[in-house]
Formats: sequence, structure tokens, C-alpha cells
Amino acid sequence: MSRVGKQAITIPDKVSIKLGGDRSVQVKGPKGELAWTIPQGVVVDADAKHVNVTRESEDRRVRALHGTTQRLITNMIVGVSQGYTKNLEIHGVGFRAAVKGSNIDLQLGQSHDRLHPIPKGVKVTVTENTKIAIEGIDKQVVGQLAADIRAYYPPEPYKAKGVRYVGEHIRRKAGKSVK
Repeated sequence: MSRVGKQAITIPDKVSIKLGGDRSVQVKGPKGELAWTIPQGVVVDADAKHVNVTRESEDRRVRALHGTTQRLITNMIVGVSQGYTKNLEIHGVGFRAAVKGSNIDLQLGQSHDRLHPIPKGVKVTVTENTKIAIEGIDKQVVGQLAADIRAYYPPEPYKAKGVRYVGEHIRRKAGKSVK
């Protein structure tokens, strides 16, 4: 039995879960609503305060999906009740960001600005032109947007310029030495 999959999920107050006959799960909370389709071979049972995830067989694919399903439902519950946040910071002379309508404009020392679209349901705020906060209820969308923005100019090891997560440690390398 999966250690993660067999854990019961506690439903907080102000969050409701609706299981559909077409293998769908809808989670509603104060921050919004998320829906997902349960894969074949996994069974989800819910009462007023707990959600249990079980599997129908010991097939390898079903065993893999057991823990994944439990975690995805947990992430949905946390998302609609608390939300998710990713914070990025930009280091480099002349590097900055700004929100322009439904896009984020990144000036990262290249010959052109990078315009990246902001997905629906995600809020992006830029402070001090170098600090980016990404907020939303879907953990996957928030994390993917942060990874996409970081991929435009990942931090390099010599001067540590680039886009990095807040608190990320960059391993520095020594430059050329003069003899």
C-alpha cells in the first residue's frame, strides 16, 4: 500500500468536495474552484470531513496513480483554501520586470524585451522592478509560470545574474585568475 495514498485527507471548513459520476472531483473554497478527472483504477470516497483514496488493483500503473491522486486532491484543497505563491527575484544591472495588461514584460539584458502571457486565474505582482510574486489556486500553473520566467535567464555561476527563486542558493565559480 502506498504510504502517501493511504493517508486520509482532512477537509477544512469552508471547503466542499463534490464527486461526480463521470469520475470527476470538484473542490470549491473561498479562493475559487478546481476540477479534475480521477484516473481509472483509483477510487475516491468522501464524507463531510475526510477524503479517502483507494485502488482497485495491484497493477503497477494503478499503484503509481494511487499516491499521485491523493496528492493532487490535497493540492486542490490547499489551493482553494490558502492558495499558492512563488516568489522570484531578478539580479543584474538593468534587469527589470513589469506587468503590462495580461503579460509580464521582462528586460533581461538581451536585445529585446520578453513578453510572457499570464495564465487565467494567476495574479502576478512586481515590486521594486526586480521582485516578482506569482499567486494562484492551481499549484501546477503557478509553478510552471515561475519556471518559464526563470528559464528566460537562469542564474549563471560567475556573477549570479539572472532570474532566481527567493532563497535559492547559487553556487559561484571563480573567474579567470591572472598569473
